[in-house]
Amino acid sequence: TSPSLSRYCWPVSPAHRGHGSPETRASGNPGTCLRGKMTVIALINQKGGVGKTTLSVQLAAALVLHRKKVLLIDADPQGSALDWAETREQRREREGGVDAHRFPVIGLPKQILHKELPSLREGYDIVVIDGPPRVYEVARSAVLASDIALVPVTPSQYDVWAADETIRLINECADLYKPNLKRAFVVNRKIANSAIGRSVRKALDAYDTPVLKSVICQRVAFAESAQGRTVFELDADGPAAREVKELAAEILKLSVGAA
Repeated sequence: TSPSLSRYCWPVSPAHRGHGSPETRASGNPGTCLRGKMTVIALINQKGGVGKTTLSVQLAAALVLHRKKVLLIDADPQGSALDWAETREQRREREGGVDAHRFPVIGLPKQILHKELPSLREGYDIVVIDGPPRVYEVARSAVLASDIALVPVTPSQYDVWAADETIRLINECADLYKPNLKRAFVVNRKIANSAIGRSVRKALDAYDTPVLKSVICQRVAFAESAQGRTVFELDADGPAAREVKELAAEILKLSVGAA
C-alpha cells in the first residue's frame, strides 16, 4: 500500500473503530446522526472514463442541498473521490468559511463492502457509492450493498457495447440476491446542442434497463470542480448545476420505495 493510501486512515464511527486499515481512508465529519429511511445508490460501470467520480461527488452535493444527510463511499482503489475531498478540505482550511455542501467521504474498496456498510450507514439518509472500474468483486459488492444501481454511460457506441458486462453483473445480483434492486442508465458527458444523446438512448434500448430523463452534458464546470469544488459553488445558476439538480431530483423520486 502506498503512503498516500495509509496517511489519512481514521475511524469514522464508533462501530468502525479498529477498521482503520490502509484500504480505508476518510475525509469530512459524519456529524449528527439522523433517524429514518435510508437509500444506497451505487454508480457502477466496469468501463473506466465514464465520469463516475465527478458524477458521484456532484450528486452527493446536490442531495445535501435537498437537506439529505449524505455519506459518499469511494470504492475505487484509485481513491479519486477521496482526493477530491482532501483537496476540498485543504482549501477550506486555507480560505476559512463554512462548507454548505459538506459531506463525509470514506474509502472502502473492498470485496466485503456490502458486509461493512451496515456499521457505517446508520444516521444517513443516502449513501452514494463511487464504484470501481474493472475490479469485478468490489463492483459486485457495491451492487449488493445498493438499493439503486446507476450506470453512467457517455454517448459513445463503445460505451453502449461495454455496458453489457455491467448490466449482466447488476442483473445477476438482482436475480440471486436483490429482487427489489432498481437500476437505470445515466447519460453523462453528452455534447450540448447535439443529437448524440438521442442516439445513445436508442442504442441503450437494447438493454432491459431504463434510461433516466436527466442528462449531464460535457461542461467546463465539471472539469473545474475536480479541484475540490462543486458546480454549485462555481455557478449556482449555471447549466451544470441545473443538470445535477435535475438528476438528483429524479433519483430521489426513484428512491421512493427502494430502501
